[in-house]
Amino acid sequence: MIDIIQDFWALMMAFVAIVVWQVRLEARGLANEREIRRLWAQRREDMDVAKEHRDQQNAMLTEIRADVKRLLLGKE
Repeated sequence: MIDIIQDFWALMMAFVAIVVWQVRLEARGLANEREIRRLWAQRREDMDVAKEHRDQQNAMLTEIRADVKRLLLGKE
């Protein structure tokens, strides 16, 4: 048994290193997936806020346009 370990210790250590590397790679992939999902949710929220601001700005511009039209037509 010890002879086998002495003969193949480098190969066994390489195998252990590959397994550890694969586990770390998988963990990094899962972390990246969670981060991507978080960024998509944040993007969705940002787009909703931007749409709300655009709607408010459009309402304000419509009101200003109506006020200017009323002033130009002399209907104060």
